[in-house]
Amino acid sequence: MSSQVAELPVRAEARFRMTFEEFLAFAADRHAEWVDGEVTVFLPNSRVHQHLFLFLGTLLAWFARRSDLGTVLQAPFAMRVPELRWWREPDILFIAARHLDRLDDTRLLGPADLAVELISDESVESDTRTKRLAYQEAGVPEYWLLDPRPGHQRATFFQIDDAGVFREQPLDARGRYHPRALPGFWLDPAWLWQDPLPDPDDLKPLILRQPADAND
Repeated sequence: MSSQVAELPVRAEARFRMTFEEFLAFAADRHAEWVDGEVTVFLPNSRVHQHLFLFLGTLLAWFARRSDLGTVLQAPFAMRVPELRWWREPDILFIAARHLDRLDDTRLLGPADLAVELISDESVESDTRTKRLAYQEAGVPEYWLLDPRPGHQRATFFQIDDAGVFREQPLDARGRYHPRALPGFWLDPAWLWQDPLPDPDDLKPLILRQPADAND
């Protein structure tokens, strides 16, 4: 890595250009993404963002582990799709058991089975459009877009259709979402906006007691 790159000042949401090889050394201890030669270094998460990030990651990891469905990882952890010339770090990743061969110690080589992004003031355009289209092109089967900002609280769930296009998915009659990526799991989006957030241990028996009856 050139000394010029190593000495670049890094500010929140800093953007500059470098080769992928330079980026690998630069990003070793940073939450950053590389897209076609441009690097973005991200702002620290807000308290609301961090609490939701930990809550949802804990709940998904528990269910994936309990049901032997795969593994859940949280940022900073890279999803690399070389043919699309990008390295991105979704807030939460789920990789199904049948795709665990895509994982090495430092990155996921290929699309996740589920990518989750939590919107911040700085990431609205990126999360709602740029990343949604990038994950769609990469063949990520499912994308959750969660906006925890006060006054904006909304959860949007996308699944890819047979034409390779993300389609927004409805909730069931009880207002719950049933992910295709994690059969048997369901999520009540109202949980995401509670203050304080629910204790995941209190929700686990409820999820198991009311299995994925999506049509009731």
